[in-house]
Amino acid sequence: MKLTFYKYQGTGNDFVMIDNRSLSFPKSNTQLVAHLCDRKFGIGADGLILLENHPEYDFKMVYYNSDGNESSMCGNGGRCLVAFAKHMGVITDKAEFEAVDGYHYATIDSDSTVALQMIDVDTIEVHNTYSFLNTGSPHHVQLENDLKTLDVKEKGAAIRYSDLYGAAGSNINFVSQLTNDSFAVRTYERGVEDETLSCGTGVTAVAIAMYETKKTNSNRVQLKVEGGDLAVSFEKNGNVYTNVFLIGPATFVFEGEIEI
Repeated sequence: MKLTFYKYQGTGNDFVMIDNRSLSFPKSNTQLVAHLCDRKFGIGADGLILLENHPEYDFKMVYYNSDGNESSMCGNGGRCLVAFAKHMGVITDKAEFEAVDGYHYATIDSDSTVALQMIDVDTIEVHNTYSFLNTGSPHHVQLENDLKTLDVKEKGAAIRYSDLYGAAGSNINFVSQLTNDSFAVRTYERGVEDETLSCGTGVTAVAIAMYETKKTNSNRVQLKVEGGDLAVSFEKNGNVYTNVFLIGPATFVFEGEIEI
């Protein structure tokens, strides 16, 4: 059987996109998903995303990590799926869709810049050396003095697998402040089990954590990741961060067929 796929990337976070509105993709086959994401024997990607029909919204997002398992929300993946849905004629310039963490709204302009509304955040754990919050996926956020030479895979894995987060683990974000409203970020992603060039829920967590800990007083934060530049805007109403938007490019790379 030949499978048609589309490759998209958002600031270097890359995904295999599949139109599964016919529900023909074998969703329980974790080995197949892992194979398709394999960079040597498959297509190669940080994750695989299915575009499916939804009874109320424009579409449904089903997301798998590169290890083949369904996972928590992926912000860059959501942005790329909006671009893919536009390419497939499902939407034009706005989208409403359901992901694993619930309802999302997004806009996309003529330059394929996607602004994706993320979930509200009402709980942030602030500790002496790090913060922890959930932006659709769990995120550990900590400042580092020398981000350029940091071994993100080694240090990230050590924290991800530590007793701090137990068996479920967490994504780990290392941060360096650049200006009052801009930060450099490097992220170790669970499920990928390595550093990725960008993590959408990660930079969202960083922006909120930096505001919460008074490292910035801006409610629009610029994030420089290894794969490019993103922005996160939000409002704080009482203890709740709301109208949280992840903003950045979502780029079509190529289309192809693969035998499965």
